[in-house]
Amino acid sequence: MKPGLGRGLDALINPQAKDKFDTPIAIPNKEIQFDNGKSVDFLAKIPADKISPNPYQPRIEFDQSALDELKKSILENGLIQPITVRRSDSNNYELISGERRLRACKEIGYKEIPAYIIKVDSKETMLALSLIENIQREKLNPIEIANAYKRLMDECNLTQEEIALRVGKERSTITNTIRLLKLPKEIQQALIKETISPGHARALINLPNETIQIELMNKIIKKNLSVRKVEEFVRTFTEKINETNKNKNKRSSNLAELSQRSLEEKLQRILGTKVTCIQNKKGAGKITVQFYSNDELERLLELFELIDKTYN
Repeated sequence: MKPGLGRGLDALINPQAKDKFDTPIAIPNKEIQFDNGKSVDFLAKIPADKISPNPYQPRIEFDQSALDELKKSILENGLIQPITVRRSDSNNYELISGERRLRACKEIGYKEIPAYIIKVDSKETMLALSLIENIQREKLNPIEIANAYKRLMDECNLTQEEIALRVGKERSTITNTIRLLKLPKEIQQALIKETISPGHARALINLPNETIQIELMNKIIKKNLSVRKVEEFVRTFTEKINETNKNKNKRSSNLAELSQRSLEEKLQRILGTKVTCIQNKKGAGKITVQFYSNDELERLLELFELIDKTYN
């Protein structure tokens, strides 16, 4: 059973619910009132230096050139999308989403910033809100997104279906994105730095071990291979491995069959009657000795007694 995460998270994972803060706006700063220190679920101007960082920030990389472009846009057009915060007390706030926007405004020199102030009662809800808001509104790299999805599952107990509904993706997209975390760190870094694409990375996942994955990644970068070329290579490579394993299993099966037949023939020569040997993969089995009359049974018993006396 999922822990109660509050109405805020219920709205996030309900595809029918319309988030009042989803639509970007462009309200002049002078028309936005200052925070009164009490109200929630409204837009207000708040002091930029009273906002503490988001402890659940999924972003790992901050591109300074992209930040400079954002600053230029804010200077020309204003802040189109306010940040989102919660109150930590009557005069201080904790950031939920919009760290790039907050950084840009601070670097420009703004003392106040427009912010949606919402009520968040638990750490679990704060984490879910923060991750989902960032996934939807910020340009995260694939590994940041994968980590965010994984945290939503592990720490908020959300299913992949619930995550898919909120972020507007297919469930298979959520699954394939999380699978990127299984790749070696070298490949994850290449994905973060955009030296390979998510399509390349998804193809590499299907290779059997890290050494081969990294070798092919280096070849992708060196020869600028397309995703289609890599997919073809992986498919051919996998087919060859499957064929090799199939032949290996067939040879093992044939060897086992020959060994079993040889044992049966040897026992038949010793006992002078038909012998059947059945053995499983673990080595256990049974030997069946057939006889066709009482006289033959007597003969076999005498033979077994003789064998017993010989070895005891």
